[in-house]
Amino acid sequence: MKTIGLASDHAGYPLKELVKEWLTVRGYNFVDFGTNSTDSCDYPEFAHALGSAVEKGECDKGIAICGTGNGINMTLNHHCGIRSALCWQPEIAELARQHNDANVLVMPGRFIDNATAEKCVDTFLNTEFEGGRHQRRIDAIPCCK
Repeated sequence: MKTIGLASDHAGYPLKELVKEWLTVRGYNFVDFGTNSTDSCDYPEFAHALGSAVEKGECDKGIAICGTGNGINMTLNHHCGIRSALCWQPEIAELARQHNDANVLVMPGRFIDNATAEKCVDTFLNTEFEGGRHQRRIDAIPCCK
C-alpha cells in the first residue's frame, strides 16, 4: 500500500481532517505533516515537510491544502521532483495525473466543497500517468538542484 503525505495550513485544516477520514476508510496509509489546528500558522513549514518526504520517497504522493491552494502549491513546486497541481474539480485532478504526472494534489480549502474534494482525491489517487508525449514535457521541467 502506498503512503500519502498530508499537509495544510490553518485554512486547510478542516478539509485535511476530512481527507484523513476518507483515506482511513479506504485503507490508505498516510503521514500528516501538520498543521494540527485552525490556529493561524505559516503554510511553508508544512509544505516543505511534505515536499521533502515525497522527494525522498518516504511518501508516494501528497495532498496539500491551504485557503486558496496557491501559497502551498507555490512552495511545494520549489522542491526538485515535485509536480504539485492545484485542483478544484476532478477533471483537473485527472489531467494533472495523466498529462503532468503530478505527485502532489493541492486543493483550495476555502473554495471547494467536501464532496468535490473527495472526488478530486479519489481521481488523483486512481489515475495513472499516460507517459508518451507527456514524458518529454515532464523531462523539460528543470530541477532546481
